[in-house]
Amino acid sequence: MILERCLGSMLLALSMLSNVLGAFVGVNIGTDVSSMPPASDVVAIVKAHQITHIRLYDADPHMLKALAGSGIEVTVGVTNEEVLGIGESASAAAAWINKNVAAYMPSTNITAIAVGSEVLTSVPHAAPVLVTAMNNLHKALVAADLNFQVKVSTPQSMDIIPKPFPPSTSTFNSSWNSTIYQLLQFLKNTNSYYMLNAYPYYGYTNGNGIFPIDYALFKPLPSVKQIVDPNTLFHYNSMFDAMVDATYYSMDALNFSVIPIVVTETGWPWQGGSNEPDATVENAETFINKLIQRVSNNSGPPSQPTIPINTYIYELFNEDKRLGPISEKNWGLLFTNGTAVFPLSLGGPSQITGNSTAVFCVAKDDASEDKLRDGINWACGQGQANCSAIQSGQPCYLPNNIKNHASYAYNDYYQKMHTVGGTCDFDGTATTTTIDPSYGSCIFTGSSNSSTGRESLPPTALGPISPGGSTKLPLYKIQFLISATCLLVVLL
Repeated sequence: MILERCLGSMLLALSMLSNVLGAFVGVNIGTDVSSMPPASDVVAIVKAHQITHIRLYDADPHMLKALAGSGIEVTVGVTNEEVLGIGESASAAAAWINKNVAAYMPSTNITAIAVGSEVLTSVPHAAPVLVTAMNNLHKALVAADLNFQVKVSTPQSMDIIPKPFPPSTSTFNSSWNSTIYQLLQFLKNTNSYYMLNAYPYYGYTNGNGIFPIDYALFKPLPSVKQIVDPNTLFHYNSMFDAMVDATYYSMDALNFSVIPIVVTETGWPWQGGSNEPDATVENAETFINKLIQRVSNNSGPPSQPTIPINTYIYELFNEDKRLGPISEKNWGLLFTNGTAVFPLSLGGPSQITGNSTAVFCVAKDDASEDKLRDGINWACGQGQANCSAIQSGQPCYLPNNIKNHASYAYNDYYQKMHTVGGTCDFDGTATTTTIDPSYGSCIFTGSSNSSTGRESLPPTALGPISPGGSTKLPLYKIQFLISATCLLVVLL
């Protein structure tokens, strides 16, 4: 009786803890990168940006070794090429688990396996064995006593839902009903979750102008342009929410409810070709930062408001080796040296994440002195930057050169005006960096050592931080602690 009560308390506690810990924003790490840093450097960059969840598209041994001891929650991938073999052989599945999961745990915090990538639409010939492959992997996890720590699922694209709007009438493509029914039954039986790749960028660019771009970018819409489901009268403030809800309704149409959805890919390209006008840095920055804010409010879409939408951003670095249009190569949040393509904010306009606790605006190395001089004059004049620190005798006067003075002036303007639309451009002579340019007694505005300006900037993260400020415990560790407590109660 004591054990039953304890186990009941454990389940309740886990449920409560899941809600308290809140939603997370993770990042995908693709490897089609011509100058991919070593695994140890990639992990250092991930840790510097306080990213707490990552998804790998394979089970790269160098990455899995480098992640040991980091505490970062890792989703490893079974490649599309491996699905058939694992689906046809339980022993192949067991070998895969032993080689790519069990060999690295518990030092490397592997919490999920993504079986293939959009298998139904990318490699449909493997679809008949997809769920069998998932079952084989799950049974191998059970045999290794890892099934409570590691969940098995498979990412699917929105393409298997032919008509995602209105969400309330959405259904999966009927030609896939048998496979999807088996998939959902597996997810339900194993307490796993549905992995969804949801791209409002494509929903907008392929939508023939049906929806405004502001809807795709999480921007507020005027009252006369609200997006409303005519059947439920739910208001959708973003295409992202509508895509997630369309998937919930599609599952419901097959009589499956409350299988949580994790968005395994979403993002926005920041550069494109001449025929891709919406792939811009400005749009990417808007989408990503508003996405982070949206996910971090811990709510679900209108039909499932209490189920947070854990989300992985696509992706860490640009994959410049990918084929296709220019936009296909430009989804990265960071350059391979760890600097951000654009400022990444979490939790509000006063918080910016990067290699340090702020993002700075500095002069480019190759900028012409004439343009830099014009930039300084504008920033210190019309831009109302405080340029007293670069005057003769002041702490940032030396070294006395145009680039140094421009960096200080540009940054002071940017820190004060970024939240109200100010940019870091200055006629192409400026760029953002997460490396603090402060030196000696010259402290740049926004530095963690600054006594003025944005001195209250707290460290931020792309993943959740507990109210006390420390990174959350992985759920399996909480399970272990509660289980150990239960055992102690029984023994006493």
